[in-house]
Amino acid sequence: MCLVKPELLAPAGDLEKLKIAIMYGADAVYIGGHRYGLRAAAGNFTIEDMKTGVEFAHTRGVKVYVTVNIFAHNRDLPGLPAYLKQLRNIGVDALIVSDPGIFAICRDIAPEIPVHLSTQANTTNWASADFWRRQGVERIVLARELSLAEIKEIHDRVDIELEAFVHGAMCISYSGRCLLSNFMTGRSANLGECTQPCRWKYALVEETRPGQYFPIMEDERGSYIFNSQDLCMIRHIPELVTAGIRSFKIEGRMKSIHYVATVVKAYRQAIDTFMENPEQYRFREEWLEEIMKVSHREYTTGFYFGRQPAAENYSCSYKRTYDFVGLVKEYLAEEQTAVVEQRNRFARGDRVEIVGPNMGPMEVEINEMWDEDGQLIEAAPHPQQIVKIKMPVRVEPFSLIRRAKPEAEHKLP
Repeated sequence: MCLVKPELLAPAGDLEKLKIAIMYGADAVYIGGHRYGLRAAAGNFTIEDMKTGVEFAHTRGVKVYVTVNIFAHNRDLPGLPAYLKQLRNIGVDALIVSDPGIFAICRDIAPEIPVHLSTQANTTNWASADFWRRQGVERIVLARELSLAEIKEIHDRVDIELEAFVHGAMCISYSGRCLLSNFMTGRSANLGECTQPCRWKYALVEETRPGQYFPIMEDERGSYIFNSQDLCMIRHIPELVTAGIRSFKIEGRMKSIHYVATVVKAYRQAIDTFMENPEQYRFREEWLEEIMKVSHREYTTGFYFGRQPAAENYSCSYKRTYDFVGLVKEYLAEEQTAVVEQRNRFARGDRVEIVGPNMGPMEVEINEMWDEDGQLIEAAPHPQQIVKIKMPVRVEPFSLIRRAKPEAEHKLP
């Protein structure tokens, strides 16, 4: 069997996350503007930021895809042609679309930009995939409800690129088409305004006992009825590749740069190791150990190997074992110091880990630090404060500094 190396597609909620994703190994990133995307609460991109981001990506051989995947109402359409012309002029590499009307307008206004069909379009079978291929779609982002066997059948029967989510948060809904937020708050998930009511706490009421509330408590077994576990397929790179998935998509445009960097780097290493020698490939536990250091719910393989386990059998609380405390901006070799932008409070005497695009994790103790005026300081308490840290070992720009939580339990799934 001739194996094709998959694209690693990373989320970029803003320009900083785009740069981080690329530096840590993404082959492509997906971004959204201030309109027409399904993550209205993400930082998102101005047109100027998009220009900067596309230039940064293209000079490094990385592609940029833009989400235009809302289910549009009439009021959303008047500004769309002008927006598409701007994206065409910027040189984005593809548009991610779910609405047939928006798809038609994209083909009319910017036919030279490839269209990828969003997971919101609920492509669950080969006949639908072939229909969209005949309309001119170049890639399908498959519904999350599909098994690997179903994906392989679509791959075998339809000559079209397939993309699938391999990591990140999932919704209790059908391919993300959820009505809870719209019903309860008037803010539609299908227009990018989800308030995530599936993550709220609820109580039960029995119909013959009005006003008597039975709390849904979370204990060691878990009992949240709406929440989904987080997807994690890093143990299953060979199965994903052989099923014919050509783009491995990581969820998380609203996540931190610590999340983006850590997850992208782990999948990059796993994919590269497998493709270098598929026959001798062995999964490395350190890849999963790294992913466990980002904030996450319990991990699952979703529907890839059949029906997803019932949600009530786990705790839905986020597991946070590390704090992301700083981002390395540069290294001053003559002074043996790292210039760091603070992201959470840290202090002299803290033991921290440093991980970079091509290094780490490396554990060090912070012994000396100075503020921008050169004054010795004991702590860096201010958000985005610039400090210098004594660092005898050279560290890369874009390296992350994180600190283990003292109460953290490091437990692999």
